[in-house]
Amino acid sequence: MNKEKCPCDSGGDYSECCRPFHLGEKTAPTAEKLMRSRYSAFVKQDADYLLRTWHPSTAPQELDSESNLQWTGLTINGRKQGRKKDSLGWVTFVATYQITLNPLEISAQQETGQLHETSYFIRDEHDNWLYVNGEIKP
Repeated sequence: MNKEKCPCDSGGDYSECCRPFHLGEKTAPTAEKLMRSRYSAFVKQDADYLLRTWHPSTAPQELDSESNLQWTGLTINGRKQGRKKDSLGWVTFVATYQITLNPLEISAQQETGQLHETSYFIRDEHDNWLYVNGEIKP
């Protein structure tokens, strides 16, 4: 079988890391694992998984995909709670991206940037971690 590095930058193979969460074969055991799997879902443009793991009180009706946006890396800077025994958790991360400006032009320019966020997660009554919201850092 062909090995594919997981987009979440865990160092693992996608088929053993985030893919089982995306396919619904497993649920994320910690807030950090959910955060990593959601980042991978953004990379893979898996809107169904993103909506499925978003708390209903804050989830959008649908997600728009940015075809000119490419997520390029993830660094976890910290976590508070969010373990298997917890019901709340926070994960601070930096996600890097590349965006193509004027993608229809032959000489389209690339811009890079980063999203620095602290995400808040809760565990629901079915013992699943869900993303509630995030605070974007300057």
